[in-house]
Amino acid sequence: METVTLTIFTPAYNRAHTIGRTYESLCRQTSRDFCWLIIDDGSTDNTCELVEGWIKENKISIRYIYQQNQGMHGAHNTAYRNMNTELNTCIDSDDYMPNDAVEKIVAFWRKYGSDEYAGIIGLDKADKGGIIGTSFPVDMKTVTLSDFYQLGGKGDKKLVYRTEVIRKYPEYPIFEGEKYVGLAYKYMLIDLDYKLLTMNEALVIVDYQNDGSSANMYKHYWHNPKGFSFFRKTEMRVTHSLKRKFVVCVHYVSSSIISKNRNFIKESPMPWMTILAIPFGYLLYRMIKRKVSLDK
Repeated sequence: METVTLTIFTPAYNRAHTIGRTYESLCRQTSRDFCWLIIDDGSTDNTCELVEGWIKENKISIRYIYQQNQGMHGAHNTAYRNMNTELNTCIDSDDYMPNDAVEKIVAFWRKYGSDEYAGIIGLDKADKGGIIGTSFPVDMKTVTLSDFYQLGGKGDKKLVYRTEVIRKYPEYPIFEGEKYVGLAYKYMLIDLDYKLLTMNEALVIVDYQNDGSSANMYKHYWHNPKGFSFFRKTEMRVTHSLKRKFVVCVHYVSSSIISKNRNFIKESPMPWMTILAIPFGYLLYRMIKRKVSLDK
């Protein structure tokens, strides 16, 4: 184990214009009980030169790894392979942390954490606004990520995982020619075995970019159908709600049509529900195709 408690890791792809704000927020932290791991996912801008300068400044502990572009999930795979701290959290290259975030995370974990829990789930705050979505009810001391949303919770949340836990589960698969697998794949598997401690504190300040993952979902559907099919098959296995299972089947059918996979019924964990979802999946496929063509 490294001598610090927390690894903050940042996947970066051509974010030289925003990652400086991330760096500055880490330099302002009231606790230095962290290291910053930057996974440069094939940037062609001056990210490398920026980071080299920061390393020379020696204000905070920085480790930099460059790799050929694999997508966000590929950057997460590399990060998890290259950390040994007790805890870790991802801060995207267009986001930043409140000045006391590290101090609060470490103190909270020292007080309440144990091997019983996967880690901590905290809140996201908007760059120009308040808490994103809903906070945790006062009596909700622990929860799984999936249960939080099934119980009516809303909005992105900040996850701080025990490194030992997150490395126990399979890596995100890399599909040739594709760059996207939902990060929740690992989180869904962890939810089967562990709960998270709830922390009603903003641990990150989020500034959604126009070219970020959230803004380009239809393009992701179209260009990464194998990754989405893989993700949907996992979700079919772990989700409890029949309604949600059907919605997932609809998405699975759509992705299978896009990827031209003729064996999708045989490969489905829920073949009969997948058959019922075919008409709706086809309509979704047509809608995605139209959305993508309109954006060209």
